[in-house]
Amino acid sequence: MITQDPAALADFEEHRPRMFGIAYRMLGSAAEAEDMVQDAWLRWSSAGRQDVEHPGAWLAKAVTHLCLNRLTSARARREEYAGPWLPEPVLTGGGALGPLESAEQRDGVSMAVLVLLERLTPVERAVYVLREAFAYGHREIAALLALTEPNCRRLYRRAAGKVEAGRAETGGAGAPRPRFAPDPAQWQSLVETFLTAAREGDLARLESLLAADVRYVADGGGNVSAARRPILGRDKVARFLAGALRKYGAGLPISLAEVNGEPALLVGGAAVLQVEFEDGLVRGVRSMANPEKLEFLQRQLSHSRGLSGPSW
Repeated sequence: MITQDPAALADFEEHRPRMFGIAYRMLGSAAEAEDMVQDAWLRWSSAGRQDVEHPGAWLAKAVTHLCLNRLTSARARREEYAGPWLPEPVLTGGGALGPLESAEQRDGVSMAVLVLLERLTPVERAVYVLREAFAYGHREIAALLALTEPNCRRLYRRAAGKVEAGRAETGGAGAPRPRFAPDPAQWQSLVETFLTAAREGDLARLESLLAADVRYVADGGGNVSAARRPILGRDKVARFLAGALRKYGAGLPISLAEVNGEPALLVGGAAVLQVEFEDGLVRGVRSMANPEKLEFLQRQLSHSRGLSGPSW
């Protein structure tokens, strides 16, 4: 039976942000993370809690196991996904994913890292997320996942190795830790120049702003027109961006926001663009245009307009 115990509800709400943070990092989907938190509530509200000494640990274990079950089916769905898969964008200026006070914390929720986590098995991902994002000890993780502590250590080393291998393979455009990370004001100035050249169709100027090995990745999910494969190289990316902004972005307001711990552009309600700079040049552009994956972000915006910044 589902309880209406105010104390149980208070315990749950206290730990809700951490549960959502775990689930989002595990699944790369805000919508699914919300589902997992709701399922955890159903378990919590119907459980006998007289023997629960640490509600936070109980709830973390519940949501982690729910995510492990969900990941099994998610992998099959992503194999059939139309075009590149990117995580659902989340506005982080309001603390939706917990404190992002250090470069490492921001790195952990970046689009690039969440894509790299797709390389891990579900259990590897759970160990890595709990260790890296929430600083759980290996003994605590072992208890949460019903594993031995030595096994957790091996899983973590294996997961970290896969993530580092992914960093090396993707290089500049996909690397979660770019060598050049401008401050927000500098980033805004660079992106304004980039947008002006793209909107005006000034290919020569646009190409001068792009690195030779620039990479553009779009997630349309088969629901909207979007590139089905990554676009590589200065010339191809310049022509694509100029054409896309002219065809689809004309007249749409563009505003600045913090998405997944990094500055991003909100193109009306149609897309989120993250532009990655290195040494003053654009090394990577990630575009989320799948309307189903923008629903959570749109709800965030509707609740607090203060989460978005200046517009162009």
